[in-house]
Amino acid sequence: MRVLSGVDEIRGAVGQHLGHSGYRTVTQQDIDTFAGLTGDDQWIHVDTQRAAQGPYGGTIAHGLLTLSLGPRLVREIYRIEGMRMGVNYGYDKIRFPSPVPVGSKVRVGAEIEGVEDVKGGLLVRLRFTWEVEGSPKPACVASMLLRYVV
Repeated sequence: MRVLSGVDEIRGAVGQHLGHSGYRTVTQQDIDTFAGLTGDDQWIHVDTQRAAQGPYGGTIAHGLLTLSLGPRLVREIYRIEGMRMGVNYGYDKIRFPSPVPVGSKVRVGAEIEGVEDVKGGLLVRLRFTWEVEGSPKPACVASMLLRYVV
């Protein structure tokens, strides 16, 4: 786990890869629970028999489910200290280049892309890349903005 303490260490880490989380298996229960919460019950996610005959040979995780695993996995990679508080400010860009088949293992890598001064603190841009074990293409790539109060 990488610990960045204070503004100077955060600025010094721009352009650096912070590491990877461990792998987490995406289960059909995860997919079904997410479908139930969001109402996105498209067959490619929840109908195991139909999806077995579909383009991926089985069900796949929702792109937004993959994205939502980020906070849990990112906690294994880094921590920022020395700030009064931090909040999720949003995402600038999210892409889903390849699917996450049920039963596959995913992990996240993190990199600090940039830091901007804002009133009372910092706006930190992080690039997160979700990888599926054994897949040559990432499942998700997202540029997230975190706002920290100094």
